Amino acid sequence: MSLVIPEKFQHILRVLNTNIDGRRKIAFAITAIKGRAGELTEDEVERVITIVQNPRQYKIPDWFLNRQKDVKDRKYSQVLANGLYNKLREDLERLKKIRAHRGLRHFWGPRVRGQHTKTTGCRGCTVGVSKKK
Repeated sequence: MSLVIPEKFQHILRVLNTNIDGRRKIAFAITAIKGRAGELTEDEVERVITIVQNPRQYKIPDWFLNRQKDVKDRKYSQVLANGLYNKLREDLERLKKIRAHRGLRHFWGPRVRGQHTKTTGCRGCTVGVSKKK
């Protein structure tokens, strides 16, 4: 890796409706790919996009996908960009609608995953001890 930036260095990459900083390492921008994102050629960027869009065609295992056994169609899939936020919102709305414990905790606002809430997680409300006069 030279300290001089090459002529074809891309400072901002547009991948899957997301801007990626070309100065960051790919390990932080895209998991498990070494190197700097700005040094990728356009062919390599296209290959990364096709692999992310169709991971099962490239023998990526089901447990590696971010949407496992969808509630509606029971399929494994890789959800991208805005679809990920939409799926999360749909899941939370479904949990609230069926009055599941997790959905109610999301609605009320305390911790959801079983953490202790006696002393932390008040979010702004200060709990202190008052002195006797």
